[in-house]
Amino acid sequence: MTWMITGGAGYIGAHVARAMAEAGEPVVVLDDLSTGFPERLPREIPLVTGSTLDRDVLDRTIAEHGVTGVVHLAAKKQVAESVEQPLMYYRENIHGLEVLLGACAAAGVRHFVFSSSAAVYGMPDVDLVTEDTPCVPINPYGETKLAGEWLVRAAGAAYGMGTTCLRYFNVAGAARPELADVGVFNLVPMVFEKLDAGAPPMVFGADYPTPDGTCVRDFIHVQDIASAHLAAARRLAAGASGDLTVNIGRGEGVSVSEMVERICAVTGHHDVEPKVMDRRPGDPARVVASADRISRELDWSARYDVEEMIASAWSGWRLRRDASHGVASR
Repeated sequence: MTWMITGGAGYIGAHVARAMAEAGEPVVVLDDLSTGFPERLPREIPLVTGSTLDRDVLDRTIAEHGVTGVVHLAAKKQVAESVEQPLMYYRENIHGLEVLLGACAAAGVRHFVFSSSAAVYGMPDVDLVTEDTPCVPINPYGETKLAGEWLVRAAGAAYGMGTTCLRYFNVAGAARPELADVGVFNLVPMVFEKLDAGAPPMVFGADYPTPDGTCVRDFIHVQDIASAHLAAARRLAAGASGDLTVNIGRGEGVSVSEMVERICAVTGHHDVEPKVMDRRPGDPARVVASADRISRELDWSARYDVEEMIASAWSGWRLRRDASHGVASR
């Protein structure tokens, strides 16, 4: 069987595509290249430039490559942008998914893995977030992910597709420097940017009901995200039916203050004191995954620790920084 990976030239998507191809799974990538880069993919992985909104491209790609399973990662994913442009987010994330599922149903695709997010939970007031924790998203991005899960499950039940929804938490790291995230929207690259500028990293809120007063999060290496997608795809290919929804996390919380301290240590920026800012609206005190279900259902567990996430992300950051400054890599 061949897996079509939508958004497979993006940061997470390229890791998923490479992991599946290296494990011997035939894959084809569909990406509109709005945030993806062709050079992230090895030459042996076919790349089709196109959008999930384009039914003709979808039909042609599925037919030409004999696609029997889809791993759907293509989506808009910036929370603040989703608040400013909700119509775009619903069009890209929900209507694009509707068009894709229609193409899958028409072609008889039987396996569908959906890239979801911990954003579906909103602000959970629990020590560990299980898949049964109520979903109350607080921004359009989270809403589109939750509605996407509903749509995937409904289409799977109606058209005979086995489906899996993967809710992942705070992604960081890189398999190799050239695959690192190029955006500065998450904690790790935001700290890198401040350190490079000789400015103190910012911590938003230090008065939360947590051990050190800062928010607590579950950080997960992007290579672990990729291996979880591979495990989910193989479970479906082995004949699993119905729907499965699982968290992808380490099940361990790290506070923002502790994460900043570890980043400074790994990058060699000692004696740097972060600057405490006011809380950001909508930041929950603690969001840490329960990873029991994914361990049980997919026989999966995270392999990489926080220091490995930081070190690999830092290597990617330095590669891009040196390239932008005209420094030859060694």
